[in-house]
Amino acid sequence: MSGPDRKNSIDSTNCPNSPYDSIQTDEDSRAVSVCMLKGGVGKSTVAVNLARQLAAHDHDVLLIDLDPNGHASVGLGFDDQYHNTEETIGDVFFDDADPTSVVYDTSYEFDILPSSEDLEQVEREIVVGDVFQPSALLKREVVDPLLGETYDYIVTDSPAYRSRLTDNALVATANLVLPLAPGNEAMAGLERTIERQISPLRQHMDVDVLALVPNMLSGRIDQQTQDRQLLERLNSHDNLQDRIPNFARITDWEAVNAGDLKLSPGIRDRTNITKAYGERKPLLDYDPDCDQLICFDELAHIVEAGEVVRHG
Repeated sequence: MSGPDRKNSIDSTNCPNSPYDSIQTDEDSRAVSVCMLKGGVGKSTVAVNLARQLAAHDHDVLLIDLDPNGHASVGLGFDDQYHNTEETIGDVFFDDADPTSVVYDTSYEFDILPSSEDLEQVEREIVVGDVFQPSALLKREVVDPLLGETYDYIVTDSPAYRSRLTDNALVATANLVLPLAPGNEAMAGLERTIERQISPLRQHMDVDVLALVPNMLSGRIDQQTQDRQLLERLNSHDNLQDRIPNFARITDWEAVNAGDLKLSPGIRDRTNITKAYGERKPLLDYDPDCDQLICFDELAHIVEAGEVVRHG
């Protein structure tokens, strides 16, 4: 889908008067990786719901699950495909199979290229040689043939450790969404991702961090909780300001401390987000009235625009 048929800034969270209604996207097809070199930050949840919201904006979207754990795939009901090792992305990488042969309709307006339980074996088979070319398989065999031709947007869910799979995701997309969860290791995980994964690739190509996403928050921020510590560190870091979504942006901590601002910034830990996974559905289809959909919807707008767009 392209040109005049593509819709701009559609709000799909049951929220009237969306601040994005008048924002024009650049209309470029774009691939994006949801990644972080730390487990337990909700990467798969962000990837699935980002893909769903982009689809709700009337785009053609593919979700690629590159995590050998298959959390996104199983969470969308693709258990059989995950356990079927006879037809996987490895056939596309090594046997010239058409990438669409391992793509499935999720029934939620976007497609998925699911993970498989032998994905670690596929990774071991990636040719060791030139430090850059083994990381270009996903780009050459899947993303380049499909992006702009079949899909407007491609979203990848990456492993939580440095590997040839994560390198393939970054090389293929060059656009990153980085989830962070509260805890002592939150910023350390971000620093590891930048130092070990992003910086080496920037020697060869442009890699853009589209958004830093505080995720799985549950505590108050007018007290010294881990939620507050994460938000304070992100919002006080000069070099990160244009990467923080509006739903996580705080500019007046004095008002927060005084109790004048009743904020619940970041993607909050909601029971229905977990229940949606158990029901094998994206959040929009499980609970279209969930208050956290506005966060995933802003992430979709960020991917459309190629940057955080300030409002208010």
